[in-house]
Amino acid sequence: MTTAPAVVHPWAAEAVERLRFGIETVAFAPWPVLRAFGQAVDELGFDSLWLSDHPMMAGSATWTHLAALAEATRRVRLGPLVACVSYANPVIVARAAADLDLISGGRALLGLGSGNVPGEFAQLGVPWQAATERQATLEEALRIIGSLLRGETVTVTGGRFRPEGAALNPPPIQQPHVPILVGGSGERTTLRFAARYADASNLGAVSRAGGAFAPEVAVRKLAVLYEHLAEAGRSADSVLRSGLLAAFLSADPAAARAKRAGLSPAMAAFFAQVPFIETAEETLRQARAMLAAGMRYVIFIVMPGDEETLRVLAERVLPAVA
Repeated sequence: MTTAPAVVHPWAAEAVERLRFGIETVAFAPWPVLRAFGQAVDELGFDSLWLSDHPMMAGSATWTHLAALAEATRRVRLGPLVACVSYANPVIVARAAADLDLISGGRALLGLGSGNVPGEFAQLGVPWQAATERQATLEEALRIIGSLLRGETVTVTGGRFRPEGAALNPPPIQQPHVPILVGGSGERTTLRFAARYADASNLGAVSRAGGAFAPEVAVRKLAVLYEHLAEAGRSADSVLRSGLLAAFLSADPAAARAKRAGLSPAMAAFFAQVPFIETAEETLRQARAMLAAGMRYVIFIVMPGDEETLRVLAERVLPAVA
């Protein structure tokens, strides 16, 4: 199996020329609501739409809804942010990413991570292991999935996963492969994995996953990423650098606050771990600070059905930032 991608993926390379923005949401809304939301993301010009991979917490098997959104949209890229490598065999994950790429006409993205919710592991019957073990699992999965998406036939004789002669037939559409993103900002392992195996890094995971929110922290984390890239023989721009912001926006400040206040207790607990924004002006400040720190891609977390926030972002924030 090969490790680092041989070339800079065109999706990552595009960041040198222009800033881009994505949306992450959860799939717990009824399908008509989620479909309309995905179509709004598509029509308003965002680059990507991501679904969280929390089958118990978010009530979605993730890939099911991603495939449905692929049929309901025309141009936006689609993927999980991030798929937990302990929840499914890596060959199945690679197959699902390839299928999404085929269904969408070459628009798939694949975010991968080690998992960080012990309660969900328990609900799924997956053993919760120490961080070192979960990171080792992530690295093995990255090697297998990356090789499969690059068209290789994979056999592994040792380790947690032992595929024999696995290959993707039919293969995905995208060349040279479906882009892989690694989520998290751990300096010794996660950022090293992003540098060795991925096309993108998302530093702004939730705080329990080592999120890098303050600009000065992001600067330090990116410096570590650059060091790992140099060690891997890759350029600083070969990995797209991205972060997260949660957005609850409205022309009426009281209405914006009401959106966040109306979250379920579980969702409110989640959003206590990520930076959130309630005005276009604050969004501009936060996004500009992230970009000044060295990021080239901002992903906004927006609740399904909140097309108002999408419109405020598309009409007032993105043009000003770009």
